[in-house]
Amino acid sequence: MATPIGNLDDLTLRALKVLQEVDVVLAEDTRHTRKLLTHHGVSTPLRSLHAHTSEAKIAGLVEALREGARFALVSDAGTPVVSDPGMRLAAAARDAGVRVTVAPGPSAVLAALCVAGLHADRFRFWGFLPRTSGKRAAVLDAIAADGFAHVLFEAPSRTGTLLAELATRLGARRVAVCRELTKVHEEAARGTAAELAERFAEGARGEVTIVVEASDDVEVHREEVDEQSFVANRVAAGEKPKAIAKALAAALGITTAEAYERVVALRR
Repeated sequence: MATPIGNLDDLTLRALKVLQEVDVVLAEDTRHTRKLLTHHGVSTPLRSLHAHTSEAKIAGLVEALREGARFALVSDAGTPVVSDPGMRLAAAARDAGVRVTVAPGPSAVLAALCVAGLHADRFRFWGFLPRTSGKRAAVLDAIAADGFAHVLFEAPSRTGTLLAELATRLGARRVAVCRELTKVHEEAARGTAAELAERFAEGARGEVTIVVEASDDVEVHREEVDEQSFVANRVAAGEKPKAIAKALAAALGITTAEAYERVVALRR
């Protein structure tokens, strides 16, 4: 079931009823969820279910469900199984023939799309991007080459770094940094990735969701690529020359071989 992403009063009436009636609330971080339960006067027991929960514990929970137990699965905020570990239990329960249902509600993805003010009638959701340089670069390249809008999660301290990576790929395509959604200091900062990278160079405050605007012409930014910065930023991020060359080729519309020669020259 979905829980508030910021404002604790965004809990739906149905979700509140579920929290009051189940036997146990399974939470990613019980300390975080306890604040929500306390705010609404709910005394249902809490148990943890996080990324490091063992398969044995998952199996035990499924067995309890088969015997009639009722659990409410929540994430720290928003809709569970979206970029959190709840999918493991949901999948195991369904495989075991246990009925799984949802009490829908708040979602940082949809909230960000609503307040971003960007063209996003079609979008892809990526969650948190890979941390390893090769996989991360591949995803960022895919975002730049795709005309859909894109929604990303990022830690506040790494927001400036992600925006800088996007700046080497997106040119003038607009981006929104949506932070503190539903809270008093809610903000949707819009601009190019380069402009926002400068603004959030020291990081952002609060939870962050980033929206990249949809584009009907993803080729339009090729002539705007600063090759020196393009290569330097990726070298600093630890990317290998071949990966940089492939991305540069896509950005400029040239062959990978030609791009590799340019990368080697610019790295000297």
